[in-house]
Amino acid sequence: MESELWRNSATQLARMIRDREVSSREVVESHLKRIEVVNPRVNAVTVVLEASALSAADDADRRPPAGPLHGVPFTIKENLDCLGSATTQGLHAMVDAMPTLDAPAVARMKSAGAIPLARTNMPEMGLRITTDNVLRGRTLNPWVPTRTAGGSSGGEGAALATGMTPIGLGNDIGGSLRNPAYCCGITSLKPTTGRIPHASTLPPLDFNLSAQMMCVDGPMARHVEDLQLAYQLLAGRDPRDPFSVAAPLQGPPPQNKRVALVTAIPGATLSDSALTAIRRAGAELSAQGWQLEEVAPPELERVNELWGNLLGVDITQMLPVIGQVMSESAVALLHRLTSAFNPESMPSLVLHTERARLMRTWSEFFQDYPLVIGPTWTDIPFLHDADLDPEGGYEMMLKQLLFITPGNLLGIPAVALPMGVANGLPTGIQIYADLWREDLCLHAAAQIEKAVGQVCPIDPVS
Repeated sequence: MESELWRNSATQLARMIRDREVSSREVVESHLKRIEVVNPRVNAVTVVLEASALSAADDADRRPPAGPLHGVPFTIKENLDCLGSATTQGLHAMVDAMPTLDAPAVARMKSAGAIPLARTNMPEMGLRITTDNVLRGRTLNPWVPTRTAGGSSGGEGAALATGMTPIGLGNDIGGSLRNPAYCCGITSLKPTTGRIPHASTLPPLDFNLSAQMMCVDGPMARHVEDLQLAYQLLAGRDPRDPFSVAAPLQGPPPQNKRVALVTAIPGATLSDSALTAIRRAGAELSAQGWQLEEVAPPELERVNELWGNLLGVDITQMLPVIGQVMSESAVALLHRLTSAFNPESMPSLVLHTERARLMRTWSEFFQDYPLVIGPTWTDIPFLHDADLDPEGGYEMMLKQLLFITPGNLLGIPAVALPMGVANGLPTGIQIYADLWREDLCLHAAAQIEKAVGQVCPIDPVS
């Protein structure tokens, strides 16, 4: 049994440990062995916390089960503080950057009884949608190793997809929870901005404007039930994050049971596999009494324009500093990206007024369509370093994100959900709902998953 424990969900493992079917040590050892076997083939895990994880597992086995994740291992992206390991941000310059406190999300997982197992890979400063850096190397997509595993939480995505961890933590300012979920065939929750607190003990302690308004931490897993559990554990106010709030986890039943299916994205042509996934998801909800309509949400092109300007202004101001510790190729990409957005064409007053208008417009749209289902990326995962191509790499990257950006600019919640496999790669959808309605996203995802099932864990494809 031990060798197969890594196949289980975090929720299943917690129940087995609670019922004394298995020990926490057996669960941790199973995942450590899985890391040893498969990580060399994908390079998703960067640091294994073996000694501390086994010690914590033994301690968990000596005590009566306490929290909902008692004795269950979890993994943590390298830009989230976890006591005892460096928060490297994927940089050589931060290889010894040791935090003095856990990040709020890490602390809450520990309070629920979960055990830090390993750190996972990311791009430099989290500023690419693929996962590669000079310090740790490249993470490979376990389905097709020549293609990206997504980013910036790509190490988490690949680790989950291959069974090295049952649940993990990442973050998202431009799809960094959802991009790897799509590329690797797992699921993730991008919460409402402010739902899950985000803080660090390493400078800068106070985040730039785009991070304050758009960046969130969130859970990644193979099973929606794990996202549902993590959502309850991670949500809530923390004084270290002045923008975090304590809001109800559940809302009232929607007045309209209507789903907007987004089958056309301005500026992109969706693949047949994407359209099939979207319509199948809709059909599963239709069977549950939802009415379907193929309709475009408001002003997607304007949403992308504002997202690019909000992020681009901050990156432009940060580049003189971060450019000194990042690779030349990554810095060149950021220069090309920021050149696509002209701050002079969108003054601060216009940017923030327009953002408020779009937030209001989308919230009104959600009154008619409480659920919106569309693609995650507009195309299949790209070949490694295609985003660095000076001849169109950043345009390709921006095109992939055309339906990702509403979640960040508008702060709305989203679940990325796998929908099967086509031509050797996982397919997937994205489920949006109004601010603070993660419960609607998760409930819909659970209904769809019940019919579709999971596609992971898998052994990495050579």
